[in-house]
Amino acid sequence: MSTGRPLRAGLVGLGSMGRHHARVLAGLEGVDLVGVVDPMGDRNGAAQGAPVLATVAELLALGIDYAVVACPTALHEEVGLQLAEAGVCALVEKPVADTVEGARRLVEAFESRGLVAGVGHIERCNPALRSLRDRLEAGELGDVYQVVTRRQGPFPHRIADVGVVKDLATHDIDLTGWVTGHAYVSVAAHVVSKSGRPHEDMVSALGRLDDGTMVNHLVNWLSPLKERFTSVTGERGCFVADTLTADLTFHSNAAVATEWEALRAFRGVSEGDMIRYAIQKREPLLVEHELFRDAVLGKPADICTLRQGMRTVEVAAAVLESAVSGRSVDLRSEELATHGN
Repeated sequence: MSTGRPLRAGLVGLGSMGRHHARVLAGLEGVDLVGVVDPMGDRNGAAQGAPVLATVAELLALGIDYAVVACPTALHEEVGLQLAEAGVCALVEKPVADTVEGARRLVEAFESRGLVAGVGHIERCNPALRSLRDRLEAGELGDVYQVVTRRQGPFPHRIADVGVVKDLATHDIDLTGWVTGHAYVSVAAHVVSKSGRPHEDMVSALGRLDDGTMVNHLVNWLSPLKERFTSVTGERGCFVADTLTADLTFHSNAAVATEWEALRAFRGVSEGDMIRYAIQKREPLLVEHELFRDAVLGKPADICTLRQGMRTVEVAAAVLESAVSGRSVDLRSEELATHGN
């Protein structure tokens, strides 16, 4: 789409994420925020001066090129299908839908019409993870052995409709596939519910990727310690990304010979140099919006596609299935059923 004019953008939802989307959209170069939908109105003055509407139909009547969907997860499918049927591109907050079937219907709706659509997996735009991915693609780690993530902190009262797997673990599922370039083939998980809510609030998951890489995720809403940790271990050392501070460090395997007999007899790895990289730290949400704007304009842009977002929902569903059944879930048959051939 090459319009020669600013893109006309809309926003659906003015909750905790929606107000940040409104702020970024209002200042985004080449984009005009023309309307915001929220049946509750704009109680916090977050709409940045854009008209606040009660329905998606009213937004569509204004004439928009794309919309950001930041309403509760359970409404993503309904709103997304309205946008697709109207021929409007969409950036949908993660997870793309609350069910695998809903995610598949959204993929079909947008792909069949040739519309640009993406999922707001914001960690892809974190400076530390973008640098990590570039370094893995350049082969700086050699063979990758393991990915470990820890995402924990106090319960966020903004969340009411999903548990910790769909809300938080989807971040780690997506970023793991994205930074490594490989897909999950199996998962096994345990969950607990301690906060008195109907959904799980802690999960521990073990997975395997299609190249044999081992994956571990620990995610919870029960810890006073806030942590956002990703490590990737391989033959040349270990990368550690802290996505709270956007710092990336590298711990190398020592190449220095030792005269200590006990260590010389150990044929594994030993501690080497540690490097903390200097990284340009731009706001991830702004980067996400710039990428999606460029994708709508037809420019090359590394966005999270709806199909990739659907795959993340499939893996999250397998995590919950494993937790209920007590068995490991094989995702390869699911992939064949989804993609055919």
